[in-house]
Amino acid sequence: MFVAKHNAGWVIILSFIIALLLTAMPLPEWLVNWWPAWVVMVLVYWCMALPLRIGIGIAWLLGFLLDVQTGALLGQNALGLSVIAYFTNQRHRQIRVFPLTQQSLLICFYLILFQFYTLWIRGMTGVPPQHWSFWAPAVTSMLLWPWLFVTMRGIRRKYHVS
Repeated sequence: MFVAKHNAGWVIILSFIIALLLTAMPLPEWLVNWWPAWVVMVLVYWCMALPLRIGIGIAWLLGFLLDVQTGALLGQNALGLSVIAYFTNQRHRQIRVFPLTQQSLLICFYLILFQFYTLWIRGMTGVPPQHWSFWAPAVTSMLLWPWLFVTMRGIRRKYHVS
């Protein structure tokens, strides 16, 4: 009987920890709204690269940790990240062959959907955004996606993560 051996799971865990730490990093006031959505980008990468290992359950757990970390409504980020993981896992074969520019646009689209969902939740709880820069993480994440993708792919190949 053949049993698949998963290598270097610690690399995946470490990448999620780094993404959570980057999200929690204290920033100057002018940069707060422009900070990329590191957790979303790392989640999309791993869902694309290893859809059988990283899926909705991991996304929900990661979102729950993000809810606790950011003080968001409990379950808000968990549901949003789960939906993004579902869409990515459903289309991972197509997304993998997209050029980096098209993947970047997809990241922007995912984050705009995520921000709409967040806006809806905030509106229901009476805390609407105060500024147009609420949408900025979608743009900065889109611009940083090619760099993150190439870096993560290099790490995945170096440590033989499968």
